[in-house]
Amino acid sequence: MTPIDDHPLRYALANELHARPFPVASAPCTVVFLAIKKTDAAAARDRNLDMAHLIDLLNRHGAQHPQPGATHYAGQIGRHWLKWEQHTEFVTYTAIAQNVSDRAFNPADFEVFPPDWLMASPGRRITSIMMRVVERSEDALVTQALSDWFEPESLAVASVLDDSAICASDFRIDPTGHMRFALFVSNFAGQRRTGRILQRLCEIETYKAMSMLGFARVKDLMPRIGELDKKLSDLMVQMTDESAAPDDLLLQLLSTSTELETISARTSFRFGATGAYEAIVNQRITVLREERFQGRQNFADFMMRRYDPAIRTVKSTERRLQALSDRAIRAGELLRTRVDVERSAQNQALLESMDRRADLALRLQHTVEGLSVVAISYYAVSLVSYFLYPLTKIGISKGMLTAAVTVPVVLGVWLAIRQIRKRLE
Repeated sequence: MTPIDDHPLRYALANELHARPFPVASAPCTVVFLAIKKTDAAAARDRNLDMAHLIDLLNRHGAQHPQPGATHYAGQIGRHWLKWEQHTEFVTYTAIAQNVSDRAFNPADFEVFPPDWLMASPGRRITSIMMRVVERSEDALVTQALSDWFEPESLAVASVLDDSAICASDFRIDPTGHMRFALFVSNFAGQRRTGRILQRLCEIETYKAMSMLGFARVKDLMPRIGELDKKLSDLMVQMTDESAAPDDLLLQLLSTSTELETISARTSFRFGATGAYEAIVNQRITVLREERFQGRQNFADFMMRRYDPAIRTVKSTERRLQALSDRAIRAGELLRTRVDVERSAQNQALLESMDRRADLALRLQHTVEGLSVVAISYYAVSLVSYFLYPLTKIGISKGMLTAAVTVPVVLGVWLAIRQIRKRLE
């Protein structure tokens, strides 16, 4: 085979598709899940802190460290199998232990994550899950367990993946601070299918929690967006008032538009992430291939009633914010057009005034020019008279001499000034 150079990223990109395998699990087992997110600027966080936090946990159990720069890890720590994943905004820890406690959802099961280790986390908990995975028994016993473990009003339960298991949750935080999930696995479901189910349940809860951050942001923004909407409407009403000063309105409009653009810039990432997380939640529910269990609401029904309205609020706020920005831009363009028209009228009036002043200046120039001829002629006649005074010795009087030269001198001065004006023009 003819040798060929590989692209430097070929193997890395191919291996990325296999970098995050589903866990392998079998009933009975206990799953504890933790998602940690930095409160602010999580996407730009120092990811070395995430790795250091993981290594701290591994050191406590004497487990092998991941490769430098790794974004995922899987290995045994004590009696638990641990899976760690680093995501754009958060990191997740999934710990699976064989067998279950006698007490359902025993808080002691979460002690795989020591309290002092949790306190040293580089972020805060966005969600945590305690999942009880047991073998499926008679439907009556499953129903009794669901009644004992969950809040009936918000319970979502479904048979998934061709009746391979029954999964259930009420999506409420229990007194110990964790979400509860139950998984009743049929005896024909293999370890890999069980692992896929519990992984998808953890992802549904995690991405639901992450997408709800957008809803929290919207609740904070709604009052200010309402104020800006009213302010923009008032400004547009004032634009129809001829007595309103356009320059003042334009400054207020630019201030409103700038604030809207600032809000849009600060929320664009969160709104975009909310849409992406929502799509993942719906996709994970779809691939479970839910079937109703005893006519109860399933996960899709729960999300439609409780989750979708919050996401629609986020999307409608995003559209409203964009609409307000567009309105502000259009209003600014209209107001600038009005200002330009008024300034054009002012400039036209100024030009007409300048024309009138130029005409007056020209008339004044002609007047001054006539007076200049007289004044220059007066001095010129005096000079010429002095020059011709010697002729008085031959009998010509000074008066006659002055009278004789006055007309030619005045005519000469007038012609000279006229020639100078023509050259200047």
